[in-house]
Amino acid sequence: MKIAIVGPEYEKVLPLLQKHGDFFEVTETNPEIVISYGGDGTLMEAEYLYPGVPKLYLRNSHIAKLAHQTKENEEILEQFIKGRYKIQECVKLEATAKDKTLVGLNDIVVHNENPRHSIRYTVQVDDDIVSNEIIGDGLVFATPLGSTGYYRSITDSSFEIGIGLAFNNSTEQSDHIVLRENRVIRVKITRGPAFCYADNQKEYVELMDGEMVEVRKSSLLAKIIRV
Repeated sequence: MKIAIVGPEYEKVLPLLQKHGDFFEVTETNPEIVISYGGDGTLMEAEYLYPGVPKLYLRNSHIAKLAHQTKENEEILEQFIKGRYKIQECVKLEATAKDKTLVGLNDIVVHNENPRHSIRYTVQVDDDIVSNEIIGDGLVFATPLGSTGYYRSITDSSFEIGIGLAFNNSTEQSDHIVLRENRVIRVKITRGPAFCYADNQKEYVELMDGEMVEVRKSSLLAKIIRV
């Protein structure tokens, strides 16, 4: 089976793979699966590099929230080889602004560019205005998978279906919202500048006064192998 390995310490996985003879063939092009070795951030990087290819998550830390919490890496590989697994399809989000589209597995974040100055913005869901002008550090759009991360640190909650919207450090109390997957959310910056980015990717879009970002469910899905 052709596999790619993603992770800063990927070489530590090689001895585990070698125990299974020629079953695994390591490659960087057109893999059948991708082994993500690291933490949750590595899984997001693996999905960015190989979108849509099934990911087998091996952790190098016991604080990785999205990994198998009760199985060791060697057992995960053995179960996978025996075919004792299922593939979990995970929703992704996309943000479009300035003719650029960013796709995130965990979340889309709009954040103040300068931490010393808050931003001001309005939020619209489909054709409905959700709020008047909000002042704060920005907001987080989360998938169900990502709701255990940044979203949860703001809201102290998580969810299993829909798109989560969390208001980050707003000056007035703004409750988080969980929307249906088919909703389209538009954020207009009334006082910036702000950055919009997806997951832990390096690419971002800068939003100035009067500019808008549109967030929706992506047509793309991530696939995670669960043994």
